[in-house]
Amino acid sequence: MAPNDEGSRPEPPDYKVYRSRRRFSPPDLDSLREKARGKRAERAPKPARGDRAPKRERAGRPWLKWVGFAALGWLLLSFVAFAVSATIQKSKLADMGETLSSNPLMAVFAQNILVLGTDVRDTEFASAEAESEECVEAAATGEATLDCATGARADSIMVLRAGGGAFEKLSIPRDTLAAIPEFGNDKINAAYRFGGAPLMVETVEQLLGIEINHVAIVDFAGFRDLIDSLGGIDVELDRPVCNEISGGTFKINFKEGEVHLNGEKALALARTRTSSCGPPINDLDRTQFQQLIIQGMKDRLTDPLRIPINFLKGPLIGWNAPKAFVSDMGAFAMPQFVFAAAIGGSSDTAVLEPLDVAANPLIVPVENCVEAVRTLTGEPPSSDPVCSPAG
Repeated sequence: MAPNDEGSRPEPPDYKVYRSRRRFSPPDLDSLREKARGKRAERAPKPARGDRAPKRERAGRPWLKWVGFAALGWLLLSFVAFAVSATIQKSKLADMGETLSSNPLMAVFAQNILVLGTDVRDTEFASAEAESEECVEAAATGEATLDCATGARADSIMVLRAGGGAFEKLSIPRDTLAAIPEFGNDKINAAYRFGGAPLMVETVEQLLGIEINHVAIVDFAGFRDLIDSLGGIDVELDRPVCNEISGGTFKINFKEGEVHLNGEKALALARTRTSSCGPPINDLDRTQFQQLIIQGMKDRLTDPLRIPINFLKGPLIGWNAPKAFVSDMGAFAMPQFVFAAAIGGSSDTAVLEPLDVAANPLIVPVENCVEAVRTLTGEPPSSDPVCSPAG
């Protein structure tokens, strides 16, 4: 029946039947992770960032290695120069017998070092009244000098306490009255004339009640050369100092405050006991000047700003440092002394105080010796100090 015929039912329209898709379900995350891990495992691992350095960077590493070898070789050369020089200086020292009782491990255990300077000068460091060559050599090596025209005496006497983190100084005025074994009571500096360095060691041990482990006799030429190789030293003076030394051989004119000293100026200050400017000075002031010079040398060697220069001058410093002293400390003990001085603190100047600085000779009471030893070692004397016999 046609769609327009009245009263008839319309036919259904034509249409297509479609099958619906499967209903969507959420993804299985665990399975996705497993698949991702499997794919990563199949891939080759990428090189680390450091392993992909450019070829030119890798080519530069041998150059740095050779620089390191050169620096190590330079340090080794400096040490060899130091060791050889120390051995030579040790060979010059007079026979000390059994007067010294040293511990080989100075870097760990503190040692007492007796530092001596003599009043004998050769023509380079003295006026026209210089002693004979034989007398100068005897005094420089620690031998007795009774046969010399004037008789060499100890011009400076200092005990250094070095090792185990300590670096302390105690100066003994040369005019201190002391009991000299087998020679009776006299100024302590006379012990050097009577028996050289061995008798000086015995006298100081008896004076203070301590053991002396090493001895070092100042070599004036070596002392000067060492300071010059360091580029000079700086000291802080609490007064102006003016003087002429050895008949005008050395002249100094220092103002109060920081002063820069070369080798010759340092020697002149170390030997100064009078001044033509500023307040008067005496032998006790002179011992303080000597301690300032020792401290100045230590500061120069350990100054961080001087490390590059000291490194470049390493062999020169290594050769000159032991030449400042004729000592029993050889190639094994001397480097330990330098190390002990480098790591030790900076102590104030300390002088064995007499009752009266104007007296002649100087009288030091026992209680002053005991206090000085406590300051030096941190302990009381190991034996009763004799100090000045009249004290």
